[in-house]
Amino acid sequence: MQTQVMFYLLKDEVTDDSDQESRSAPYHACLQASYFYRQKQRVYIYTQDQQHAEQIDEMLWAFDSDSFVPHNLVGEGPKQGAAVEIGFQAPQGRRSVLINLTNTVPNFANQFQFIVDFVPSDETLKQQARERFKTCRQWGFQVDNQAVTVPANVSSEATK
Repeated sequence: MQTQVMFYLLKDEVTDDSDQESRSAPYHACLQASYFYRQKQRVYIYTQDQQHAEQIDEMLWAFDSDSFVPHNLVGEGPKQGAAVEIGFQAPQGRRSVLINLTNTVPNFANQFQFIVDFVPSDETLKQQARERFKTCRQWGFQVDNQAVTVPANVSSEATK
């Protein structure tokens, strides 16, 4: 089965400080993790380093007060990991969805059926995303992109 990759284009206009988080990749990674969890998919959120992994872990704890997303850092929690696992190294078990929060396409990306990536508005980060897009195409993945939208049903607490 061919790996599918969706690059989400993050908005660049910011109207106030409270709106900044809803335009960030970590915020949208949490949205995507929540979505795929509800679709009964096992998710791996891949981060740059341990500090970033811990930040995502904290965001998921406070993300949406109405709907908990079971998650853990790699090596914590149940033996097979929670539905959503967060780490900065290759995952140990099989998962169907990769949410990539790094500047490269990980060498284990072909293990996944679906990959989520983000295109920030910052020009340097945007260029890195273009390189990841090209790499995914070179690896034979089915690649697409779309602008992000914030679902209306996300609690306003999630953006605080």
